[in-house]
Amino acid sequence: MSIDDVTAIAGQALFLIIKCAAPPLLVSLCVGLAISIFQTVTSIQEQTLTFVPKVLAIFVTLMVLGHWIMNNIIEYMHELWSNFSLYIR
Repeated sequence: MSIDDVTAIAGQALFLIIKCAAPPLLVSLCVGLAISIFQTVTSIQEQTLTFVPKVLAIFVTLMVLGHWIMNNIIEYMHELWSNFSLYIR
């Protein structure tokens, strides 16, 4: 197994991490921005106000997209384990 193979596997893993983490992070960003705009408009300066909506939004996002995220991870692991004999040479 060469350095190029290791680099390719690491690159695929990092891309998978970014692809699976992006939806919850984007939802959290949008909810946080909406709550911040609401706080600015209403002059409410409560720091803990953003916590509950963000948690609920991320929970719903993971419930909706959890199957897709798990399938991506399973496909990647299946690819790694099916080519395991090539990696140990």
